[in-house]
Amino acid sequence: MLLKVLQRMIARGDTYGLREKIDVFFAVGRITEDEYQALVAQL
Repeated sequence: MLLKVLQRMIARGDTYGLREKIDVFFAVGRITEDEYQALVAQL
């Protein structure tokens, strides 16, 4: 679910500070490495 929310935010262009949030989600294990790489590529 978190992945879909982040993808929607990127699609809407709501990306201010999003890279840092994605980094935190990855660091605490909320998203996998594959999901992390996909989100960063979308940014």
